[in-house]
Amino acid sequence: MSLLGEPELTEDGEFVINIGPQHPSTHGVLHLKVWLDGETIKKVQPHLGYIHRSIEKMSESLSYRNFIFATSRMDYLSAHINNEACALTVEKGLGIEAPPRAQAIRILMAELTRLSSHQLWWGCMGLDLGAVSPFFYGFRERESIMEVMEETCGARLTQNYMVPGGIMYDIHPNFQNRVKNVLKQIKENFKEYDDLLTGNVIFEGRTKGVGYLSPEDAISYGCTGPTARGSGVSCDVRKWFPYDGYDKLQFNEILETGGDCYARYMVRMAEMRQSVRIIEQMIDNIPEGDFQTKTKAVLKLPKGEFYQRVETARGELGVYIVSDGAASPYRIKYRSPNFSNLSALEHMAKGAKIGDLVAIMATIDLVIPDVDR
Repeated sequence: MSLLGEPELTEDGEFVINIGPQHPSTHGVLHLKVWLDGETIKKVQPHLGYIHRSIEKMSESLSYRNFIFATSRMDYLSAHINNEACALTVEKGLGIEAPPRAQAIRILMAELTRLSSHQLWWGCMGLDLGAVSPFFYGFRERESIMEVMEETCGARLTQNYMVPGGIMYDIHPNFQNRVKNVLKQIKENFKEYDDLLTGNVIFEGRTKGVGYLSPEDAISYGCTGPTARGSGVSCDVRKWFPYDGYDKLQFNEILETGGDCYARYMVRMAEMRQSVRIIEQMIDNIPEGDFQTKTKAVLKLPKGEFYQRVETARGELGVYIVSDGAASPYRIKYRSPNFSNLSALEHMAKGAKIGDLVAIMATIDLVIPDVDR
């Protein structure tokens, strides 16, 4: 059969269909080849590469200042956090640390990013399963956060705000008031999220007992983030390997033991409340002082290998740099959460119905450029 051809019937009586790479099908240009016995999934084979951007190789041709911003285009819904991971890796190589003010602002921006990402996921999750209204409700709060991002950074999605030694420039004078208003809006509307989806009997029927992933399999496939924590696997980098001051904050790592789509859904719902909790602790306690440590115009890391991990909205992002002492990295490797989480898709979908595949993919929360890089 052709790669994107019409469905075919195999000699074994299995029906083979193609899903994607059209954007509305899979939240990005991911092609799935699915073998069916009636409506029961026998096999799922992802075909990658439709949006490959060579970001790792591009990063190796850029300076230690400029390569950071290429990572905004990987998991673009975690752009701030991707940039933070790169900046922290360079800082580790230089043996420097961002000032307390910069660290606090980094956390605030990262948790706002996590909130906006989870809100988009929540809206799309409902849309994937046939509920149109959640999409508009989710974007209502997300838009308020995007306006804060635009006012602070000059951009809404790929903000390019994190730099080695801190942040590019200080926060807008109106930043704290606007963030407080956003938090108030989100807290008031959490109940609507639960009314629309969480307690909806149709939604529960589409997600409970669907796409089971055991703790052992989650670890075996290298899953992280809500995908793993929905199976009871403790893996929050902010708790295990804290960075930028997360160890000084009070928040809970959210774990569910159901291992199904509903459990992964509940993890993200609770994580939004924890992000609000983190922001509330910090918004009135941003330290005074410099927002950036002074560094040389041209950065050169000493020869060696440097690694930093952070917790994005989808799990653990690792940045691995090999330096030969030059002004550009000799080698860069990104350990992206989406690539590892995608590897468990067939395991979760095998034996399920074709309609369940949509729910399973929605709770993995894939962003495809983070898979292809």
